[in-house]
Amino acid sequence: MDNHGTWPVRHPLPGPGILLLNSNRWPLGARLASGFLELGCRVGAVCPVPGHPISKVRGPKSLYRYDGRHPLESMSAAIESFEPDIIVPLCDRSVQHLHELHARCNSESEFDRRTEKLIERSLGKVTSYPVVSSRHDLLMLAKDEDIRVPETVKVDSVEDLKKWENRLPWLLKANGTWGGRGVRRVETIDCAEEALRELTSRISAFRLVKQLVLNRDRDWAISSLHGSRPGIIAQAIVPGRPANCAVACWEGEVLAGIAVEVVQADGPWHPAIVVQVVEGREMLDAAKCIARRLQLTGFFGLDFMIEDGTGDLYLIEMNPRCTPPSSLNLGEGRDLLAAFWAQLAKQRTPRRQAITQKARIAYFPQATLRGADATGASQLDSAYLDIPNDEPELVQELLHPWSERSLVGKLLDCFRQKFSVKQDFPPYVFKVAQSEDNGKASQRELAQTSELRL
Repeated sequence: MDNHGTWPVRHPLPGPGILLLNSNRWPLGARLASGFLELGCRVGAVCPVPGHPISKVRGPKSLYRYDGRHPLESMSAAIESFEPDIIVPLCDRSVQHLHELHARCNSESEFDRRTEKLIERSLGKVTSYPVVSSRHDLLMLAKDEDIRVPETVKVDSVEDLKKWENRLPWLLKANGTWGGRGVRRVETIDCAEEALRELTSRISAFRLVKQLVLNRDRDWAISSLHGSRPGIIAQAIVPGRPANCAVACWEGEVLAGIAVEVVQADGPWHPAIVVQVVEGREMLDAAKCIARRLQLTGFFGLDFMIEDGTGDLYLIEMNPRCTPPSSLNLGEGRDLLAAFWAQLAKQRTPRRQAITQKARIAYFPQATLRGADATGASQLDSAYLDIPNDEPELVQELLHPWSERSLVGKLLDCFRQKFSVKQDFPPYVFKVAQSEDNGKASQRELAQTSELRL
């Protein structure tokens, strides 16, 4: 490791160079790194080290330390050292950092000019950047494309909340948040005002200590002290079950996509644990419209709600980054990494055998850690558990993360168990139609939809 926090690759692969950006330790980064290495790509990653799951992936790779205090500098150093052909952000912070780095580029600097072009090649047109960063603007664009969206308004003040008082309950959502963290369901106007203050206020001393110590999120907690007030929207609640799609695209054209309905999740607005693959034509059509309108490149996901009773599909938000289905190879038209590699390498998309013929998929390690109770057991019985068996060190890392194995992590866990109130709610299970003969029915379903015409 050198002074820049870099592990250089001694024998780089000849394929396209892909630099992954990941400001947290989500498992998806490691799965994507493994997938791109399998396709023959050079892989680098800017991520929190040590302890990131990517470090356990087999194969040559370059790791660069993500510095939450100076994120743009750490990204610039990685770009200069690795010289990627494309950058793939894996979290919302990384997308934000890329937008900020692009805005900071100086046209008089040769390196800045190259970086500016690299970011535009990786994300698409510059005019899309403010749209994908704003929940409100994205939904208004979708509505303009005749995509069904819930009633949504910007919230700039308490007075804006009071205009919506007769429509309670509804959701307050903050830009730049993910995993349900920036979503609040409000039942009364008083609750709405309290939620608005919570979502827009600068981080308090208590929350700073909590993030620095209990959440082990030291770098971002420090940088969040200087963060600006996020944009807030109020959104009508669509009673129903969640669904989502993930796509890979290039200059506005969708290359491949996967659509799923959520079977099990940690909560109504939290990440999925078990999903069921569906044809999802309406979801993928919405993704094509948005990719074309914004001229996007890279990976993104769309979240939907399927309304109870009517079955109508509502787009509720966009994730301008890779989402969990992105790493899954589900066959022709549903192999996002292969389709993206083919575009980069200027080759035909390889036809690879799908990892499963089952329609129901349980994400690893989430399903293993959260789905073992009685509520989720029946869902796992009929699902393909997406364990990376060819990456034994990665499997162990995901089951027993570095943050839990470290001495500090063990002490903090003891502190939490002794002084914290434990709030462990059972996973939400959604009713998704599926034949009792899951294996054969799933094979028929995937066979009928494997020829995905995008």
